[in-house]
Amino acid sequence: MNYYLPLVFAAVLSVLAAPAQACGPDSDCILGDRTYRIAMPASHDGTTPVGAIVFAHGYKGSAAGLMGNRNLRRTVSDMGLAFIALKSKGDDWVLPNAPRHMDSDGAEEFAYVDAVIADAASRAQIDTGRMMAAGFSAGGMMVWNLACARPDLFAGFAPISGTFWKGPPKTCVSPAASIIHIHGDSDPTVPLDGRPILNTRQGKVSEALAMYRDFGDFGESKPHNTAQLICQNSTNDQGAVLDFCLFQGGHSFRSDYLRHAWSRLKEAGHL
Repeated sequence: MNYYLPLVFAAVLSVLAAPAQACGPDSDCILGDRTYRIAMPASHDGTTPVGAIVFAHGYKGSAAGLMGNRNLRRTVSDMGLAFIALKSKGDDWVLPNAPRHMDSDGAEEFAYVDAVIADAASRAQIDTGRMMAAGFSAGGMMVWNLACARPDLFAGFAPISGTFWKGPPKTCVSPAASIIHIHGDSDPTVPLDGRPILNTRQGKVSEALAMYRDFGDFGESKPHNTAQLICQNSTNDQGAVLDFCLFQGGHSFRSDYLRHAWSRLKEAGHL
């Protein structure tokens, strides 16, 4: 039996010395007890750094589910961007005043996003100066909290059909970020005026916007309409933008909304 010990030892050393397991759109990137997925644009040459859209899923969603959305993947790829799909630890994001997480300050999720960005940049050619955080529904709530707590981590934030739980915080971390909020005008799941959920409630979108407008000293809103969106756009003296865009419909999401938000940030000089 001693004859085999050197072979066993060599095999163990080989496993320990093996590089970290590759990950991508079809396999999880492992970060301790958390995961995420990443897809580079189809046209990527393998060497040039590219910008990224970091996306937070809705309630009971997953990174795998986001990667399985062909239209979403194709849209981000056609924009020449990496698509980074976040994954909550459980069914939902652990945010302040969220159901079953009323005492949370969100620090766990913010640290997770910090770690995802660092890990993704070490694995792939990501230009961390050209990233936009976006999310739908509960993911939109995650994005609002990120904008408040990590304004410098992204060039801008695009929460879609989601806002703060219960109500906005009294203030946020400076400097004010650029936020493009997009919402359905007849959303029954996350109504513009909020609704009770278990032991808490969804906040009012108008209160979140009012808080951030005062916090960032944004100027008077001006109308700006597209084929799909009716927007009220504003800026501050530092060039940050705060836009509120409505579309006709309920709790839904179109990939083109990401194009709109990215273009708005680019026009403002943030990308």
